[in-house]
Amino acid sequence: MSNIALGFLVTLLAGLATGLGSLFAFHKKTNHHKFLSFALGLSAGVMIYVSFIEIFPKAFESLSNVYGSNKAYFFTTLAFFVGIGIIAFIDYIIPNEQNPHELHGQEETVESKKKSMMRLGVFTALAIAIHNFPEGLATFIATVAEPELGISIALAIAIHNIPEGIAVAIPIYQATGSKKKAVIWTFLSGLAEPVGAVIGFFLLRSVFNDSTFGFLFAGVAGIMVYISLDELLPAAEKYGEHHISIIGVITGMLIMALSLILL
Repeated sequence: MSNIALGFLVTLLAGLATGLGSLFAFHKKTNHHKFLSFALGLSAGVMIYVSFIEIFPKAFESLSNVYGSNKAYFFTTLAFFVGIGIIAFIDYIIPNEQNPHELHGQEETVESKKKSMMRLGVFTALAIAIHNFPEGLATFIATVAEPELGISIALAIAIHNIPEGIAVAIPIYQATGSKKKAVIWTFLSGLAEPVGAVIGFFLLRSVFNDSTFGFLFAGVAGIMVYISLDELLPAAEKYGEHHISIIGVITGMLIMALSLILL
């Protein structure tokens, strides 16, 4: 299987993990599972570690081949913060009550009117789709360049997509009483990730070289760090399991470190 085909496959699987969240959403104790706090922390640990230890240096290496070391470091750093700026802007334009980061509001939505819950569920699905788009592009680019690295990133993204799926499924299920509708909406929101990969492929295939790879990879690192700090760690804290989430972060970093050493 070529790296491009593998990139599409792992991006699709990472996106479909959002749909798995709908399966958890049908259990009453979903919001209190210590597993979610640990999993969110683990995902953050993987993404932060790989961003600074693997992705940023590889972006710098690629840009050095084109611009030399001094300019390459400047461009790599610039692209890193541009990536942060892009995902931060996406966060800014999505109202808080519709933002998938606001997972703590689920208990309140269950008690709201059905119409309000349905509206919340649909808007949350759209918001998650917007967030999943750059994640899909990031996973695809990483897999094309380094398959082992791309698979690790896809796994981390898949883990943090599960609670996002819960945020979509709970209000829609409570509003309609239909597990089928909740599952469909949740899976649709996750499909934005493979769509991001497809669009990225067609936009970049004619200009994919050391320069574009370096800029994009550095931007991906910025996006992943922002998602970890702004989304994953705060969400883990909201589950009320601070030490478990920190153990997850350290475990994620250790797993990523060992995988890079062994591979």
